[in-house]
Amino acid sequence: MRKDVRILLVGEPKVGKTSLIMSLVSEEFPDEVPLRAEEITIPADVTPERVPTHIVDYSEAEQSDEQLYQEISKANVICIVYSVNNKKSIEKVTSHWIPLINDRTDKDSRVPLILVGNKSDLVEHSSMETILPIMNQYQDIETCVECSAKNLKNISELFYYAQKAVLHPTGPLYCPEEKELKPSCIKALTRIFKISDLDNDGTLNDSELNFFQRTCFNTPLAPQALEDVKNVVRRNMMDGVKDNGLTLKGFLFLHTLFIQRGRHETTWTVLRRFGYDDDLELTQEYLFPLIKIPPDCTTELNHNAYLFLQSVFDKHDKDRDCALSPEEVKDLFKVFPYMPWGPDVNNTVCTNEQGWLTYQGYLSQWTLTTYLDVQRSLEYLGYLGYSIIYEQESQAAAITVTRNKRIDLQKKQTQRSVFRCNVLGARSSGKSGFLQAFLGRNLQRQRRIREEHKSFYAISTTYVYGQEKYLLLHEVMPDIDFLTETDLACDVVCLVYDVNNPRSFEYCAKVYKQYFIDSKTPCVVIAAKSDLHEVRQHHSLSPHDFCRKHKLHPPQPFTCSTNEAPSKDIYTRLTTMAMYPHMAQADLKNSTFWLRASVGATVFAVLGFAMYRALLKQR
Repeated sequence: MRKDVRILLVGEPKVGKTSLIMSLVSEEFPDEVPLRAEEITIPADVTPERVPTHIVDYSEAEQSDEQLYQEISKANVICIVYSVNNKKSIEKVTSHWIPLINDRTDKDSRVPLILVGNKSDLVEHSSMETILPIMNQYQDIETCVECSAKNLKNISELFYYAQKAVLHPTGPLYCPEEKELKPSCIKALTRIFKISDLDNDGTLNDSELNFFQRTCFNTPLAPQALEDVKNVVRRNMMDGVKDNGLTLKGFLFLHTLFIQRGRHETTWTVLRRFGYDDDLELTQEYLFPLIKIPPDCTTELNHNAYLFLQSVFDKHDKDRDCALSPEEVKDLFKVFPYMPWGPDVNNTVCTNEQGWLTYQGYLSQWTLTTYLDVQRSLEYLGYLGYSIIYEQESQAAAITVTRNKRIDLQKKQTQRSVFRCNVLGARSSGKSGFLQAFLGRNLQRQRRIREEHKSFYAISTTYVYGQEKYLLLHEVMPDIDFLTETDLACDVVCLVYDVNNPRSFEYCAKVYKQYFIDSKTPCVVIAAKSDLHEVRQHHSLSPHDFCRKHKLHPPQPFTCSTNEAPSKDIYTRLTTMAMYPHMAQADLKNSTFWLRASVGATVFAVLGFAMYRALLKQR
């Protein structure tokens, strides 16, 4: 909402502009009226909307046209004052004032107008019959008020309506000619309805209506009041109430009714609570709350965020198969202005046999987005209404910023849950296969992936000593001379070569010596396509001798040319090295490091699967 309101009074000389201002301030009609009142500011604590209000007078005798144009450009609302007993001043409203104001304001952001009929104490009739056709002709006119500066009639109401026209404008919400809500308003209210429909059954039941009421107005509705609301809808439309719950049509009808009855502040309260600005766009402050991320720190979702995302998944998994079909994904993202996930997501996380996102894959994608682009994650959570449903100041409350990685290394322990592994290798060395194998896809399944849907990331969970962690694999482009800091910054490095290609290992050796030889980042050499015949590499040292010389673990054989899902042992080892880089170095000669990691992973993967099955039964 605006921080202040600027009201400008214009009109013909002697219609009583200055008298209206002075009567408001002194609460009595002035004996002597100056040519022009000085600008006054009404403090926030004495206005109904709690917003400071500046009231500006205009005098043709004292001000130039240029000064008038400047005031028009600065005004938030303009009151065109006419005298109810002076036909010429009424005619000037349409012949002079409205065209002048429209010429001086941008067509896309017209300032709201209020017609003010002063001196109603001097006549017995109303000017409304003359004014109503003018109001119907010009959409910018919010309302018309007849008042009397002398009798103090409707003076405070006039300035309240002016303030309301700025803070709660009708224009963006409602089309008076069509007598219906505008498309942008329908779109915003539809998103609000979908967020508030917590069980996604297409209606707001009493519990959801009360949650909505409490969220927007800080007070629940009494049972009788809830029934009264639904009865109003029932009387006016056939399908506004279904199974004793309010449908989207009924919800939109209620807001149409509020606006038609002059209570558009009710609709604006709802819109602003859900993050909308005066143009019915979600504000930058709502979508992108401030969050500080110091260097060498990463971003993760916290426990409450995962609970929220689980509830969103459950809400849209209508067939309860623990996977989201393309239609269910589409339904989930209806509260977004665009589709945030493309086909590449299905090749970044785990899917079921039909290629649909599993529960685990869905959470993995959220974890990936939060790690790589926390601003994007905040935006997505904003569209889903996280801060509203969890009653937080902003969705920044969903994010954990991890401590500096140097502190983890010093203390030899970490609280982080997401670890990044950059995968480097020459072209066709098997990097993509290595990523897809992590998602349980053998070579046969990988061949079905279309080139344009390929992903350079893969993320899933692994178990290290009983702790569930996310491992994020990133396939780095092979141009050795163009590697960026992002390509190099990670928790563990995989150097992949093709055992069947004699020139493949040369790349791994070069990258290691150029970028990682003095690094504290653990490195693992992967001997990919180990099901094929191993050939001698065209390098001065064999891969085994190279690893021995540089105190690296021996090359790890790997293949995804299997009948079943490829083995995941190597991924557990990578996560273990990422979590305990000091142990990886110390235990280099100790094969039990790998053994402990593998056995621990197997045990806890089984336990984890059993717990997951139990969780699914509960859900």
